[in-house]
Amino acid sequence: MTNKKKLILISLSAVIICVSGFFLWPKKQKCSNFKLEGKNYCLLVADNQKTREKGLMSYKKPVDFDGMIFIFPEKRLLTFWNYDTHLDLDLYWLEDGRLIGKSYLPSIEKSIQPALAESPRAVNRVIELIRR
Repeated sequence: MTNKKKLILISLSAVIICVSGFFLWPKKQKCSNFKLEGKNYCLLVADNQKTREKGLMSYKKPVDFDGMIFIFPEKRLLTFWNYDTHLDLDLYWLEDGRLIGKSYLPSIEKSIQPALAESPRAVNRVIELIRR
């Protein structure tokens, strides 16, 4: 194979990889400002089934946001767990914007086995703040 053909093949491969990465690489979520207990936080928004299921799994420090707000269409008792969660989290259980309770969810490295945190009653929003 001539050098010219090798160069064309390498260039074509690079273009294919770049284009594939653009379409397949996960899009960075935008964070929204949210005020909780007098402080402003930049939170990722989980307002559909896919983002609620993924939550903050797989994230590791440092991150450029403070946590995530989970928005559910109706009030219900909720249980969160720390499977594949590498951040220590403070959970804030909210009913229509009112704080109902707080829980702590350690990283999977600290708990070794998956740990659970349950809402004290039916809620429709949950905020996970990353412990710094």
